[in-house]
Formats: sequence, C-alpha cells, structure tokens
Amino acid sequence: MTQPTLIRREHAARPLLLDLYSCAGGAGRGFDWAGFDVVGVDIRPRPNYPFTFVQADALEYLSALIASGEIERYAFIHTSPPCQAGCALTVGTNRSKGWGGTHVDLVPPTRDLLEASGLPYVIEQPNGKAEIRKDLTLCGEQFGLGVLRHRNFELGRWSVAQPAHVPHRGRVRGWRHGEFFDGPYVAAYGNGGGKPTIPELQAAMGIDWTDVREELTEAIPPAYTQWIGAAFLAQVRAGVAA
Repeated sequence: MTQPTLIRREHAARPLLLDLYSCAGGAGRGFDWAGFDVVGVDIRPRPNYPFTFVQADALEYLSALIASGEIERYAFIHTSPPCQAGCALTVGTNRSKGWGGTHVDLVPPTRDLLEASGLPYVIEQPNGKAEIRKDLTLCGEQFGLGVLRHRNFELGRWSVAQPAHVPHRGRVRGWRHGEFFDGPYVAAYGNGGGKPTIPELQAAMGIDWTDVREELTEAIPPAYTQWIGAAFLAQVRAGVAA
C-alpha cells in the first residue's frame, strides 16, 4: 500500500466527508460550504488542498479504512476517478494521437469499494464514455458561473431530484476550426486556442485558493458539490437519507 502522508489543516467538528481523487479541492470546498468537514485523498502531492489531506492511493486508502472500521467516522464519500479513459475531451484526442492504451478505468473498482463501505456516496465524471449512472447532471449556468462544465454524478445509497437545466446564454469563448467565437463562458481545459487567463479561470470556476492551471482545469466548480452536499444534509435532517 502507498504510504499515506497526512496533513491536518482543520479540526473536524461537523459531519465528516471523504474526498477521494481530490485534486486541489474544488469538490471538497463545495462540501465544506454545505456543512461538512473534509478529508481529501490523492496520489499526488496537493499543497494547495485547503483541508486535511492524505497523500495515498485512493483505492488502497479506502480499502484500509473499511478493513479497520475507521470508515465509520465518515458520513459521506465523494469520488472523482481519473477520466482519461472515458472523457469526451480526451477520447478523440487519444485516438487521433494513438494514445490511451494505458489508461485504466477506475470507476468499477471505486464503485465496488464504495458499496462495501456502506456509506452514501457520489461518483463524478465528465461527459463521455465513463460507465456511470447519470443520476444527476449539473451545469455552470445553473449556478451563474462563467463555465458550462457539465458533470454527471452517480448517487449511491441516496437520491435527489434532477434540477432543471438552464438554457445557455451563448457560446464558449475560443477558437474553433480557425475561427474565433466570443461568448459568456470560458473553456476550462487545455492551454491554447484562446483559453482563459488564470484570473479568468478562477473567477469563472469560483476557485481562489490555487493559481495552478492544471488544478483549475481539472477541478469541479465548488457550487456543484455545495448543492449536492446541501441536498444530502437536508435529507439527513428530514430523516430521509442514510
């Protein structure tokens, strides 16, 4: 097992959430706003992660928590398995370049462990070929953000109604096939073709604690998980959720 490195940044006092494949904490920040204390786990160092952070393999760490019984400390698990094997933005590029043969689909083993945990959970993935149930789809326009960034969520051991999708106000700004298009949204991926500056990305995503482009382009807007976390906690208070 990868030796975990635990970095404590906050004292837990609220329901505890496990944020697996955490990246720099876009999802974690939203759950914090919703009312959770958050522990993030990522295999890479994440010095900008704003909460308690464990550097470890996410699957190995979750398996160890289940085996030891420590999983009972947690109320909810959020997961964002790496999506290179199925993301719509990368599948075509990988195919055209002859890449992608080594990408491992981590969704099935993640789901298996989540089911074994006995806890309510979320599996997040972008649009593409990832084999998850699309129990919930969220878009930046639903939250007044400067990105569209559609994200799909499989919900385990709980459910919530799909909110209405809000019509888009225009195009995503940038170059398409040699032509530049203006629009109210920025493209929160890549590093060329009229892509936004770091400050533009931060403002569009609602993220101000990291200025690393890779972390910003990989992040979930915190507004999404704030909505999910608030919906779950409302059900807990009403005696509906697990």
